[in-house]
Amino acid sequence: MVRGIYLPRTADAAAFAMTTYGIPLLVLATTDSAALTGLAFALEWIPRLSAFALAGAMVDRYGTTRVLRYASVARALVVLLAALALPAQSAGPTATVVVMLLAASTGVLTEFSYIAAETAGAAASREAGQRAHHVQTVLLGIDQVATLAGPALAAVLLQHTGASGMLATLACFSLAGAALTPRRSHQVADEPLPVIKGLRTGWETLRSLPALAWLVTGMTLANLGIGLVQAAAPVIVVQHLGHPSASVGLIWSAAALASLLAIAVCRTAIDRYGLWAVGATSAAVVTGAGLAVATAHSYTTYLILIAVLMAGEGGMSVVLRTLRSHLIPPDAFGATLSLTILLFLLPFPLAGLIVALTPGPALNSVITACAAVQTVGLALTFARLRTLPGLHTAKVRQPGTQQCS
Repeated sequence: MVRGIYLPRTADAAAFAMTTYGIPLLVLATTDSAALTGLAFALEWIPRLSAFALAGAMVDRYGTTRVLRYASVARALVVLLAALALPAQSAGPTATVVVMLLAASTGVLTEFSYIAAETAGAAASREAGQRAHHVQTVLLGIDQVATLAGPALAAVLLQHTGASGMLATLACFSLAGAALTPRRSHQVADEPLPVIKGLRTGWETLRSLPALAWLVTGMTLANLGIGLVQAAAPVIVVQHLGHPSASVGLIWSAAALASLLAIAVCRTAIDRYGLWAVGATSAAVVTGAGLAVATAHSYTTYLILIAVLMAGEGGMSVVLRTLRSHLIPPDAFGATLSLTILLFLLPFPLAGLIVALTPGPALNSVITACAAVQTVGLALTFARLRTLPGLHTAKVRQPGTQQCS
């Protein structure tokens, strides 16, 4: 189990975290442009949306081993080529084109490797039988540790070794994931998974479950505020607060730790107070921190508020996963899960475009406006959920959690 699942998952999770948080930092360091940093964030996420359903179909057709290996090797080659190109073109139009293409291509390849790794973890859980929760607990721990260490590592490497050092390390993690992935037999299907049909099934199932539909809607709106904070963080910390790029990585590591602690607390709180109370409390934490983050005028305050914001998001994720594991029929679970993840990802490229189009002095005002939309959306969501069956009747489980997915 350690050799076959945990080690390749660790390498891929590290590459995932470094890609997601390190590439926007690299764009800012290379271009010194807030607009291009926001655009790079959008370019990272837009291809992920388009690749999401295709990645699932490819995994079903060719197996987790082949997809994970090919995606990991391709990502390593892409970042190594970028590392070779950037030292000679440290600034200027060519460097800008390189880092923007890097953001788009790594976004696609990371989505393929993520879906393959998730599918392999689910298969390992089924094989473990009654010990399935042990497998999921370890996988959750791997993901959280990678989220803790990955952003900080990417930022420190970028600050002290430059783009080449950060990208070379990212390539090493990608190649390690490919090398450690064990060979598994997989019978190639005659036809790929019908992607459109699966999404239609997920949509019909979601519409038939009002409580889940409302919660998904509220959390999608919440992700707009969270995505905007993520996209704007490099600009605010480096350009507005005057801190080095390593400080941005520290923020997301602290946020991951706060989220992990919140998840542990919420699991116990749900047993005592129920899903609605914990979900509403977590939503209040998210809205309060989201409204306050734009007013932060020091790095320490900014770090604390983002950590609180992500802690609240972690609590809502526990409620979401518990509710959907109870309400979604088993025969439609995969399709509905894919649709909900797709909906949760939609605000992230939009957030990147907002940052790209917003002048620097107006960025905090835009964050406040999005936080207000987030507040109204979550307030309406949990007011409606108070009158719907679902959060009050769902049997409490202890599923693994992950950010808004």
